[in-house]
Amino acid sequence: MRRLQDKVALVTGANRGIGKAFVEALVKAGAARIYAAARNVTSVTSLVADDPGLIVAVALDITDPGLVQDAAKRCGDVNLVVNNAGANQWGQLIGAETLDGARTEMETNYFGTLVMCRAFAPVLAANGGGAIINVLSLSSLVNFPSVGSYCASKAAAHSMTLGVRAELSRQGTQVVGVFPGPVDTDMSAPDT
Repeated sequence: MRRLQDKVALVTGANRGIGKAFVEALVKAGAARIYAAARNVTSVTSLVADDPGLIVAVALDITDPGLVQDAAKRCGDVNLVVNNAGANQWGQLIGAETLDGARTEMETNYFGTLVMCRAFAPVLAANGGGAIINVLSLSSLVNFPSVGSYCASKAAAHSMTLGVRAELSRQGTQVVGVFPGPVDTDMSAPDT
């Protein structure tokens, strides 16, 4: 935790669940600034209210490359990026009526996370290297039929994390994947 003291972090999907827990842990660890990013910036209002000098709200939809680039410019002091934003549409691979849910999951869990890595790699390099944490899932390693397309999107994100790690090692950026098992969050409920 001392390694996080006086660091500047950006957490996507900071409005609830694991993302909110990351923000709270960074506060306890002594981070200098925490950018709490969410699609709906008002959803992080209560987090910002807890410590407005420390926590800064950022409107960010990681599936929009323009917004991601804007965030990278605005948050140019970042040492740590926590790619936590995700989507789970609760779709099977064959049993789903359409591919819409699978496309949403790939756009968020794979492409959105990759866009974040690409946009913030130069920022991290300019700030001495830093680190990227990609929140994956045990579902990255095993496919569960009830959420088959989610698992496939997280498996793609896992493979991408390995590639990004190799590419960014030269600039001194540590890239890690985090593989939580089932977590009781809003996203784990099929009707959200």
